[in-house]
Amino acid sequence: MSTGTLYLIPVPLGEDTLETVLPADVIHIARRLTHFIVEAPKTARHMLKAFGTPHELRSLWMQELNEHTQDKELAALLAPLLAGQDVGLMSEAGCPGVADPGANLIRLAHARGIRVVPLVGPSSILLALMASGANGQKFRFNGYLPAEGAARIEAIRKLEQDSNKLKQAELFIETPYRNSALFDALLSSCRPQTLLTVARDITTDDEMIVTRDIGQWKKLGIPELHKRPTVFVLYAA
Repeated sequence: MSTGTLYLIPVPLGEDTLETVLPADVIHIARRLTHFIVEAPKTARHMLKAFGTPHELRSLWMQELNEHTQDKELAALLAPLLAGQDVGLMSEAGCPGVADPGANLIRLAHARGIRVVPLVGPSSILLALMASGANGQKFRFNGYLPAEGAARIEAIRKLEQDSNKLKQAELFIETPYRNSALFDALLSSCRPQTLLTVARDITTDDEMIVTRDIGQWKKLGIPELHKRPTVFVLYAA
């Protein structure tokens, strides 16, 4: 028996953006699947309803994969695939495996000979880089910076130094309720000529993507970032 296919299903980054950010083929695949590995079942069911799945939501096979999932639990998630069933991997928002749980499962799927198919959809990281004006030929995503003050300042200064030395764009994110504190730390730590892109609520009606140097940001003041999904891009070259 041949194995099933693991489809990596992207999810819109905001409400009411389904048909503007996802191709029809992606929506079609999501509609036909009955087996899913998801970050949060409640969110996944809501999104599958928006996709227009013809299946009864309660009848879907749905297993969780999040930051609490242990490596020893991953093999069981692949059981339907090894039995020939196609499975969709969905995150809370954006693309599975990119700044998101899923990479370990995907790596194990490859090791077991399972076909992995990434589907086209919005990645806030890539979209922020595209719109930033920073170096798209050489960049690094750093995930979350330290939350503690001194460690955060040290990390920011190191990123700025690396960006200047390597001519490299540095991307990072923060827990949304700490965005303003991170923004303040960037203004107080970076050189006036360093460029900072703030990309908030990407692909939604409230989208804001602005690149200014630190000196200009100090004059403009803090944008509204509290509890708003935001990607920061630092470019000191």
